[in-house]
Parts: sequence; C-alpha cells; structure tokens
Amino acid sequence: MQNRVSKRTLFGFIGPAVFGLAIVGIAPLLYAVWTSLHFFNLTKLRQVEFIGLANYWEVLTDEVFWQAMGRTFFLLGTALPLQIGLGLGIALLLHQPGLTLVKTLCRLSLVLPMATTYAVVGLLGQVMFNQKFGVVNQLMGGADINWIGDPQNAFIMIVFWDVWQWTPFVALVLLAGLTMVPGEVEEAARLETKSWWVILRYVQLPFLLPGLTAVLILRTADTLKLFDMVFTLTRGGPGAATEFISLMIQRVGFRAFDQGLASAQAVILLIITIVLAQIYIRLFYKEV
Repeated sequence: MQNRVSKRTLFGFIGPAVFGLAIVGIAPLLYAVWTSLHFFNLTKLRQVEFIGLANYWEVLTDEVFWQAMGRTFFLLGTALPLQIGLGLGIALLLHQPGLTLVKTLCRLSLVLPMATTYAVVGLLGQVMFNQKFGVVNQLMGGADINWIGDPQNAFIMIVFWDVWQWTPFVALVLLAGLTMVPGEVEEAARLETKSWWVILRYVQLPFLLPGLTAVLILRTADTLKLFDMVFTLTRGGPGAATEFISLMIQRVGFRAFDQGLASAQAVILLIITIVLAQIYIRLFYKEV
C-alpha cells in the first residue's frame, strides 16, 4: 500500500511536467515530422497528400538551402569562439581574489544583456548603426558607413550583437565551474608556478569542461535557430547576405506557404543540432 501511494505521489509531482513537455515539445515535433512527409501548402489545403521523403530530397538537393546553412555555420564559427574566449577571460578576472564589491557589481551587470530580448537587440542595432544618425558612425568621427545595406557590414553587426548579448552567459557558466575548483589545490598550484596558462590547463580546465560542454550545446542550438534579432535588424538582407537557415525556413513556410518543405528543413536542422551536441559531449565532457 505504501509503495502504491508513493508511486501515485511521484506521478502527481512529475505528471504535470511530463504532460506539459509532451504538449509543448513532443506534439509539435511529431506534427512537424508528419507535415514534412506530405505536400502541405497553405494555399492548397484541399490537396494535402502523402509524398514520403520527397520534401527531404528537395531540401538536400537545394543549393539555396546549403548556402543558407553555410552562412549559419560561418556565423557559428565566428561568434562562438569569440564568446568562449571573452567569456573565459571575464570568468578568470572575476575569479581572482579581492575586490569583492566590484566583482559583485560586475556579475550583476552581466545579467543585463541576457535579459534583453532578441527583437529589442535588433531594434537597438538599427538605431545605433544607422548610416546617417547612428551613434556608431558619430563615434567614428561622423563616418558614412552603411552598416545595414552592405553585406559584410551587416554580418559584422549580427556577430557583434550576438557576442555582446551572450558572452556574459558564457562568463557566468564558466565562473560557476571555476568555483568548483578546490581552494587548497588552486592555492598550491599558484605557489608552484606563476604561469596562468599552466594553472588553467592542468588545474582549472578539468572543472570547466562540463560547463564548457553545456555552453557549446546551448549556444550552438541558439545560433543555428537565430531568428528574432536578425529579422528585426536586417530581415535577411541585403539580398540574402544574412539569410540564415531559420530565416529561410520562415520564408519558405510563411511567405511561400510551403509548410511541408519548411518542416523538412526544420527537421534536418534538428538532426544536425543533435549530431553536433553528441560530438561535443564525446569530445569535451568529462566527469570531474
């Protein structure tokens, strides 16, 4: 009887969460998979029919899709190393002994960029990088740089804002990892050597790897599906210079109204994200 009651109690606690997860996460995923296997155009709802893997074949043989995927991975390969490098530097500075009040204020200030929504960041970028009235050109001596209308400058803007917004997140996660390092071990290492690199490599890094793995997984997933900030800032332009894969999926699904093809693109993106997460776990994650 007690065992039966305990099981009911356990289900009472986790049941609502499992049900909510199924409704919010699993059901839309299953619907997306179902849609990807059908010809599903919002302008031709009476012509919905099962076509198997035809949508996937069209996506995998579409040069425009791989161009968008290439731009997305180039953004990932540019922004993510900057975020990790700057975040690690900030974490190491805040981990140094002393200046408790200053470090507390710095930690609080790191939360502000993360609390700003992607859409607001994009609108802020439009104002600051305006060619005629933007503060960035004014600070550069009244320069006449077209940040939004030039393909290369538009990409630089997106990298800048993504690094600005999410470097604090990386710093806080790595700082939490540094707090797990035993104080006596770190102090003994500092007495043995003055080289910060040796201490980082052999003392601190093993404790940073779990957090670093989480950062790689979360930031990779967020970057691959980055949409709000880019849409409000450049809308994928100029031309297709900043049309990353998430914007392409939105264009196919809600401008061309081809839900089946857009769902296939989204499922392929999900598979790529899962594969990358598994690679990160195998390469970097280690139990301390």
